[in-house]
Formats: sequence, C-alpha cells, structure tokens
Amino acid sequence: MNRSKNRIITTHVGSLPRPLDLLDLMKVRLSGAPYDQSAYDARVRSAVADIVRQQVDAGIDLVADGEVSKPGFFTYISERLSGFEPRPGYGPKMFARERDAFPEYYEEYFKRAMLGGAIAPVVPMCCVGPVTYRGETALRKDLDNLKAALGSRDPSSAFVPAVAPSGVGFNVYYKNDEDFFAAVAEALRTEYRTIIEAGFLLQIDDPFLSDVFVAPDLDAAAMRRRAELYVEAVNHSLHGIPAEKVRYHTCYGINEGPRIHEAALADVAGYMLRVNAGAYSFEAANCRHEHEYHLWEKIKLPDGKVIIPGVITHASNIVEHPELIAERLMRFAKLVGRERVIAGADCGFSSQASYRTEVHPTVIWTKFRALVEGAGIASQQLF
Repeated sequence: MNRSKNRIITTHVGSLPRPLDLLDLMKVRLSGAPYDQSAYDARVRSAVADIVRQQVDAGIDLVADGEVSKPGFFTYISERLSGFEPRPGYGPKMFARERDAFPEYYEEYFKRAMLGGAIAPVVPMCCVGPVTYRGETALRKDLDNLKAALGSRDPSSAFVPAVAPSGVGFNVYYKNDEDFFAAVAEALRTEYRTIIEAGFLLQIDDPFLSDVFVAPDLDAAAMRRRAELYVEAVNHSLHGIPAEKVRYHTCYGINEGPRIHEAALADVAGYMLRVNAGAYSFEAANCRHEHEYHLWEKIKLPDGKVIIPGVITHASNIVEHPELIAERLMRFAKLVGRERVIAGADCGFSSQASYRTEVHPTVIWTKFRALVEGAGIASQQLF
C-alpha cells in the first residue's frame, strides 16, 4: 500500500459527480434508445481525464476515475455479472430500522437524494442462474481510460473500486447462501485480478458488512455468521492477491440523516481486520462516528496494515477546517503510528450517478483542498 515515510498522504473513496452532459448520454443509453457508442465512450474517456486532473490539481496523492462510467451499483452489477435480473421491490426494506424511526424525514429525503436522485433506477438484483463474470470489455475500457488519464504517473498512484461479493444482490437460485457467495466470489476474482495486473490498487467497496449489525431480521448469532460469510467470500476473491495492493472500504449507506440506527465500529472492526487487505477505510468524520477513534486504544492494528479514516465527510456541505482535519489525523497517528495513517473521506460523493449530488461539486473540491492542507499540517507536527 502506497504510503510515505515523511508525511501523511491523501486519498478519497472513489465516486465523484459526473459531468451533466455525460449524465444526459447515460440516461439515453439506460433507456434502451439508440445512441452513438463511440461518442459515448469518447465522452467517458474525456470525463475520466478531467476528473483525474482535478484530483491531482487539488493535491490528492492516490486518485481514482471518479467511477464516472458507472451509473450506479445495480447497473454495474448487471453489466459485470451474468445470472442476475432486476426485481423491483424484492428483499427487505433498505435501512429499515432507520426509516421506521424517522418515516417523515426519509420519505422526503429519498425523493430528492440517494435512491430518488439517481438517473438509473435503484432496483434490487436477484440471482436467477449460474453466476459468471462477463464484464471484461467494460472493465478494460475503465482501466485503459484511467491509465491514459494518469499519463506519466505510476498506476500504483491510483485505485479502482470494485463491489464486494456481499453487495451484488439476492439469491433465489443457489441452494444456500454459502454456495451463492462462493460463486459470486469466484466470478469477482476476474475483476479483482485484472485491476491488480494493470498495476492499480484495488479497493473493495463493502458497506454491506456494516449493514449486517443493524439488520432487523437477524439475531446476534445470525449477524456474526452473516459477517463471517461476507469475510470468507471476499477473502476467497482476494486469494493470491498481495494484501498491500488492496484497500477495503466499509461505511453505512445513508448520507445525510439522523443515522441513529447504524453499527458501531466496535461491532464491525474485528471482521473488517480479517479481510486480506493492506489498508482499511471507514467513516470517522461525521458526528455519529468521530468519537470511535477511541476504539484504537483497545484493539491492535495488525502489523503491516494501514488505516484510511475519513477526515472529511460526504454527509455535509460544511467544509472541514484544515486544523480540525489535522487534529483528527493526529489522534489516529498517535494510536496506530504516524506511518500507518492515510487521510481519506468517509464515503464517495456520488455513489449513484445523479444530477444533484448532496454535496455540491464546488464544495467537494474545496473539501479535497482542505484535506490536503490538513494532512500537511499534521505531517509538520508528526514528522
């Protein structure tokens, strides 16, 4: 995992706002209407070049393609994996305990944000046949675009997010979840290994691990077994991949809300640290989770591992002061070691392609500059 011996380096979680004209093209493509494939591919390629340049200009060390080619999680799954079909309304209600606690707020919120703000329908995916990987062409385009955007920069200065096996959908085909996740994990190995072979860092996106610990239909024993199943699946996918080339991200799904019903990091951390990754990314910059840095007073970060705590949040348009960012980083550095902390964000700023991201694009870039400045302040004091 890239890290410096004389300063704290910076990164983020991946997704960033897509250009408006690209969103227009995506909508046409997703509608099934005729479109110019070559023109679409060219616009995605130029959008990746622009988004990488903006990250570099802001001073971000470990950059990404902004996930600009992906309309959203569920569309991405249908493009990359065979054996799935959309089934509107299938499965338990997302964020059930939180939504039941604040029904009026979330009824309004989801009309304008997250699920309601996406250009692609957020429809549950169900496994209805054998799972195989079929995303080679789309993945190759993504990797070629990112490599071109980096220019002379080493590919290891960029990361590529990919979904965890836990996040692909529901099983209605395999005889049990163990068989289902084993099949999904084996299929996703293709994506993971291709990213690594291209020279990039791989980021596993797994908000679903944290969701386990607030699932209303699971008792404590079932929560533990489900979390173990998720870890086993992702580790199967990662078999043979050097841990130092992998970063693992978990978060809580909802962006701006009361967020009373979320798992504590103490519930999640033991499972998170069992994933065969070199770095672990988690939320630490919002007022529901900032206090959890104290957890690292009680648990030991395994040797050779790095943490990427969020020190700027995707849940507010308030720009964090660089001095506060530095303070947050120094807390973690004093607990796990200054060379074992990378400055990151809580989550992506546009997990679903949307015309109106909750944090305004101009604010996002200001947050990134504050992140870089705060990391610099912390580095001056720590190094």
